[in-house]
Amino acid sequence: MDYGNQTLVTEFFFVGLTNLFEYQVLLFLTFLLVYLVTLLGNLGMITLIWMDSRLQTPMYFFLSHLSFVDACSSSIIVPKMLTDTFVEKKVISFSGCAAQLSFFSQFVVTECFLLASMAYDRYMAICKPLLYAFIMSQCVCVQLVAGPYAMGLISAVTHTTFAFRLPYCGPKIINHFFCDLLPVISLACADTQVNKLLLFALAGALGVLSGVTILVSYIRIVVAILRIRSADGRRKAFSTCSSHLTAVSILYGTLFFIYVRPGSSFSLDINKVISLFYTAVIPMLNPLIYSLRNKEVKDSFRRMLERKKLRIGR
Repeated sequence: MDYGNQTLVTEFFFVGLTNLFEYQVLLFLTFLLVYLVTLLGNLGMITLIWMDSRLQTPMYFFLSHLSFVDACSSSIIVPKMLTDTFVEKKVISFSGCAAQLSFFSQFVVTECFLLASMAYDRYMAICKPLLYAFIMSQCVCVQLVAGPYAMGLISAVTHTTFAFRLPYCGPKIINHFFCDLLPVISLACADTQVNKLLLFALAGALGVLSGVTILVSYIRIVVAILRIRSADGRRKAFSTCSSHLTAVSILYGTLFFIYVRPGSSFSLDINKVISLFYTAVIPMLNPLIYSLRNKEVKDSFRRMLERKKLRIGR
């Protein structure tokens, strides 16, 4: 049924994180710093990868897109959250809410599948090193990046279409700091069971598809590493995928906690706190993880600083 003509709500209001001024100041300063570090880290990573010819490899090609997605997903949520911090009425238009939900869903799903593509890349590098350059051609890399964006688009269009075809006739207060799917559809003046089933079915299918790809890749990677006779060889092989494994564990652990918990433990207030982690903190952590745990990135950054010092010295 088309509910479009029944929609009376033209704007929504966020509850936000807190109304206590002391906490508002603390949260504003904290997440302003987090956002600036996020932009600096991710845009810096992209710049570093595209400027250094030694980083023109499939792994860093995927990493540059991961940094782009992190910068975008954070920018969709955090600036609006910061501007709303000290505002009494935290308002967002109906169309603005739909856009925020759509873009955020796009980038979250894209990130999950990008991590799956990166897992496959690590599998090929460790398990089939002699064929790696041939198999991971530029064309294949582009396909492994285009696929995640396509899956994200499918998810975004599906959830946004179904969510905003529902009638919204009041209340207008979203118990969150951004337009997340469950808090939004809980305001609909209609039965939302179909939407909730669609959320868990689609999220489950996409999660299983990307998760199984990562799991199978790492099972084969572990088997291949265990076959390496020298301890130093095993350590070097594992170090090439440790950063990626850390990023996967953080993201999937957080999303699992929010969307796969039993219904009895569901709490929008708890989810707001957890959502802060995957909307603001994880996009900041990923470039730090890859820069601090990756010798090639640190060497490239050191070379860039040395070149700048030479230019200044001249």
